[in-house]
Amino acid sequence: MTTAARSVPTADVVIVNWNTGRYLRDCVRSIAGTDRSQLRVARIVVVDNASTDGSLKDLSSAGVELEVVRNARNRGFAAACNQGAARGHGDYVLFLNPDTRLCPDTLSVVGRLLRSPAADGFGIFGALMVDEDGRPLISCSRFPNLRMYVGKMTGLDRLMPALFPPQHLGAREMTRSGAVDQVIGAFFLVRRPLFRQLGGFDERYFLYLEEVDFARRARLAGWPSYFVGQARVHHAENVSSRQLGAWRHYLMLCSRTRYAFRHWSVPRAWLLTALTLTVEPAARLAAAAVRGQWAELRATPAVYRQFLRWLRTSRPIARD
Repeated sequence: MTTAARSVPTADVVIVNWNTGRYLRDCVRSIAGTDRSQLRVARIVVVDNASTDGSLKDLSSAGVELEVVRNARNRGFAAACNQGAARGHGDYVLFLNPDTRLCPDTLSVVGRLLRSPAADGFGIFGALMVDEDGRPLISCSRFPNLRMYVGKMTGLDRLMPALFPPQHLGAREMTRSGAVDQVIGAFFLVRRPLFRQLGGFDERYFLYLEEVDFARRARLAGWPSYFVGQARVHHAENVSSRQLGAWRHYLMLCSRTRYAFRHWSVPRAWLLTALTLTVEPAARLAAAAVRGQWAELRATPAVYRQFLRWLRTSRPIARD
C-alpha cells in the first residue's frame, strides 16, 4: 500500500511538566506551528506534577486547544505519562518533553514515515534531538548492560571505549534512519494498541529509564523502535531534572537497579548493586575531590545512604 493510499494517522500529545517555566509555553506553541497534515494532533494533554513556578500560566495563548491535568503532588514521570495517555484515543501517543520544540516539518516527516511500509513492524518512533545551533544531541541508545554501567561509574568508558562502550549513540551512528534499541523519551511516539498491550509505563520508575524499560518490553513483544533521522526536535535537556541537584543521581540509582533486576540475570543485577555501593561512590568522591567540588563531596554519602535505605525497603528484586 502506498503512502498516499493510507489514511492520515492521529496522535495524542502528552506533556509532563514540573517547573519548566517558559519552556512549556514554547513547546506548546511549536505544536501549533508544525505541519500536522501528515500526522493529525487529536488532543494535547499537559499533566502538571505540582509545579510552583507558574509555568501553567498563559498556555491558552499558545494557539492550540489543550487539557491541563493538575496533580496535587509530584507523582513521577511514568505515572503522569500514563495519566495523560488515558485521556486520549488517537492511533498514537506522543510523549513530548516540555523542554523540546518541534520544527515546522517534524510531524509531517514522521507522519509520512508512519504511512509508509517502512514503519510496518515497528512500535515506537523517535526523532533527532538538536541544540539551538542544529548540532545533534543524544537521540537514541543501546539497551544498558553491566559493562556500560561499569565503564560509566569508573570513567573507563572514556579511557577504553572499545571495552566499555557508551550507552548513547554518537552523531556518527545517527546518520540514517532505522531500527535502534530505544529512542529517548523527549520525543517518544508509541502505537496506542502497543501502549495498552504493555500496560503503559511501569510507574515504579519515578524518573529515568521508564522509556528504556518500555522499549525493552516492546522489543520482547515483537515491536522494536525506529529512529527517524530526518525529523528534528530542539531539546534544551534536563530543565526539570537539574533542579533536583545531587538527588537526581539517587533517582537514577533506583531506576537502573530496578531495570537490572527486571531485565538481567540475577547474578549480574546483584553485581551491579555491589559495585554501586562500593566502587561507584569511591570513584565519585575521588573525582569531586580532584575537581574541588565540595558540594558534591558533601552530597554523595547522603545519596548513597538513601539509596541503601531504598534498596532495603522497596523490594526491587521482585520480578513480574
